[in-house]
Amino acid sequence: MIRVLIVEDDPMVAEINKKYLCSVKGFSCAGAVKNAKEAMGFIKKYKVDLVLLDIFMPGKNGIELLVEIRNKDKSIDAIVISAASDIQSIKSALRLGSVDYLIKPFEFERFNSALMKYKEEFELMNKKGSIAQEELDNQLLRQNKMVVNQRAVLPKGLTQQTLQRVVDTILMDSKEKFSTENLAAQVGVSRVSMRKYLKFLAEIEMVSVEMNYKKTGRPIHTYYINKENTDRIKPYLKATSM
Repeated sequence: MIRVLIVEDDPMVAEINKKYLCSVKGFSCAGAVKNAKEAMGFIKKYKVDLVLLDIFMPGKNGIELLVEIRNKDKSIDAIVISAASDIQSIKSALRLGSVDYLIKPFEFERFNSALMKYKEEFELMNKKGSIAQEELDNQLLRQNKMVVNQRAVLPKGLTQQTLQRVVDTILMDSKEKFSTENLAAQVGVSRVSMRKYLKFLAEIEMVSVEMNYKKTGRPIHTYYINKENTDRIKPYLKATSM
């Protein structure tokens, strides 16, 4: 029996997910929690094979919880069930090992399909002894099809070479905050170009931006690095432009 933890802050949605889950043979609901803190507490106490994970929750979001699970080296899989349909959320979840991603609202057939696919993989990977090459090939072929669609892609107009210089400069600078103008001068690109790179880094939450308003003139954009999110840039430094 595959033990599943539901992580969902909406009680009604959690109950629907539990109802769906209990109707699929081979799965049992180990518990339901409302946030990341409760989820980690539950995982420490009880055996969990799979997490049905929402993204939008109070406190840490689902992506941050998935990062914490991976950092703790827990052998737990995840299926994200969320209203978040933006590409960045989907990419982040898949890069962190989510085996599937369901966008709310969804039909039971899609939910059932996700669990059946996971059950097949779970049973294959938990076999005692060895796996036949044909079985492994079939499994890897399915995974490779997903990887093709998950490849990180840079926005149009950005290049890996310049992005690397921008990131290196930010990481090497001892200052806590920096401006577009200063960073552009250090990297050797125009302010217009630098704004594009900083906009992208803000979108993946590697940096955050503050607006400093003066008595006259336009407000100044001041950036600072989110040190806990620096790993988010790694896939894009190996990516291709759109």
